[in-house]
Amino acid sequence: MKMLKNILVLFFIVVSYSINAQTVDEIINNYFENTGGVENWEKIEGIKMSAKVNQGGMEIPIEIIQLKNGKMMTTINFQGQSIKQGVFDGEVLWSTNFMTQKAEKSDEETTNMVKNEIDQFPDPFLNYKEKGFTAELIGTETVDGEETFKIKLTTKPNIIEGKEVPSISYYFFETENFVPIQVQEEIMEGPGKGMVSEIKMSDYQEAGNIYMPYSMTQGVKGQPGAPITMDSIEINPSVDDNEFAFPEEAPEEN
Repeated sequence: MKMLKNILVLFFIVVSYSINAQTVDEIINNYFENTGGVENWEKIEGIKMSAKVNQGGMEIPIEIIQLKNGKMMTTINFQGQSIKQGVFDGEVLWSTNFMTQKAEKSDEETTNMVKNEIDQFPDPFLNYKEKGFTAELIGTETVDGEETFKIKLTTKPNIIEGKEVPSISYYFFETENFVPIQVQEEIMEGPGKGMVSEIKMSDYQEAGNIYMPYSMTQGVKGQPGAPITMDSIEINPSVDDNEFAFPEEAPEEN
């Protein structure tokens, strides 16, 4: 009995040491190695995701496009209409007003925040030091029954209400496969200011030559989130630049 006890104590010491001995760069390197390799991640010029969002029991089809040059667009298919949201052409950020169905440009501060995030494509941890980001291993934490490494990622600060605000996110990497299963970030503006946004990720599947989560739940910490299920993820899709252009209205005839 004493020998069994000693073996168990030794086992937990070894497991604990193995977890604590990981450095932040070892975790990040394992993550990229397990999801296709850095070389394949660096070849990504664009991502197109076709998915369904479950909103109050209703499944809403959406399409999300993100390109390396910063261009991006979300198209929501709702009640027979295709509504573009969060469209960025590299300079102008705009969305379709749900009430008027007209395109409206975002303010300068919001647009600059989007420009500030271009370097985070296709993954903020890819060559993060070269981008001027910092990553810090905070420790371990249990998330939905899974043991995880908690990593603090600091990217470029944003200017919000005229003040420089740090951009900090917390990523929770599963200790077995070294993939992130949750991301948390404090909301710094708008109605949700002070709350913590939360994205949960699971069901990693192959997309081209890499692996990405095909199931996500997005919302606010402590509240039910909106489940998102990927139907397909296309790497390096062909996209017409005109799709991102702000639709200028034709002048009215006199």
